Amino acid sequence: MSFFDKMKQGASEAAKKAQQTVEITRIKASIFAKQKEIERQYQLIGQQVYQAYSSGSLSLAETAIASGAEAIKLIEQEIKLLEHKIVEVKKEKECVCGKVVLADTKYCPGCGYKFPNEPVIIDLENPSREP
Repeated sequence: MSFFDKMKQGASEAAKKAQQTVEITRIKASIFAKQKEIERQYQLIGQQVYQAYSSGSLSLAETAIASGAEAIKLIEQEIKLLEHKIVEVKKEKECVCGKVVLADTKYCPGCGYKFPNEPVIIDLENPSREP
């Protein structure tokens, strides 16, 4: 391989790494925004509980609590999917033992788990595990 070919290959790899970094940063910004949404939901729930308490009937806040909790649950699922996208962009995968390895790894060096050859279906409740 000539010097110029090596330079070209190095520049190409650097460009891919930069693109990967930009994508990861974008996803992390989305995660941060989702976390802010969760905080806002907590505040709304708290306000509803306080208003219900002030009026003398906490039962008035039940529907607000339930809808806020459901919204938080959905946002948390979205965050898990975004975190999984980061792993995909990094070309990594997580083993059942929790160790993160390169995507083309066949066996986990931590526990010896054999990764399946077929695509893994993501469980929204726990995206790092197989169903």
